[in-house]
Amino acid sequence: MNIWSENTMMTLITGGSGSGKSAFAENCVQAQGEARRIYIATMFPYDKESYGRIDRHRTMRAGKGFETVEWYLGLRELTVPEGSQVLLECMSNLTANEMFLENGAGDRTVEEICEGVESLRTQASYLCIVTNEIFSEAAAYEGETRKYQKYLGEINCRLAKMADQVAEVVYGIPIWIKGRD
Repeated sequence: MNIWSENTMMTLITGGSGSGKSAFAENCVQAQGEARRIYIATMFPYDKESYGRIDRHRTMRAGKGFETVEWYLGLRELTVPEGSQVLLECMSNLTANEMFLENGAGDRTVEEICEGVESLRTQASYLCIVTNEIFSEAAAYEGETRKYQKYLGEINCRLAKMADQVAEVVYGIPIWIKGRD
């Protein structure tokens, strides 16, 4: 059952690390025209490197009209202004947070995140979600890492099914998989 507004367009952007997917996602939001823009930042800062990545992303979107909301868990509890344009970055961080942070969803991670996305979609006029493509590596993982891959893969599949548009960004070039001619 779809509970979101039929007027809300949703775009899912995927790509590898450093592929340009964040800049492309920001451009997708800006292309929607003037509206209140909300950037939902999901990276939980835990070390010097994560603080550096957060600063780099803040610099990238400076002057683009985004209001930043830092939100690490419980996406369905987040309220955004009705009719706003929302950029959610990034699904891989949110998945890890829900799995591994003390108050996270644990084994309910997939359901928790998908319910949160549905909630955002009922509130926003446009929803753009960034996720990571982590499945091309030849390495085999076990334990919690394998479980993380499984959860993120399932979330990505569900979001792709929900989305009106899906693109993979490779070397800064979007390759449309769904919703574009």
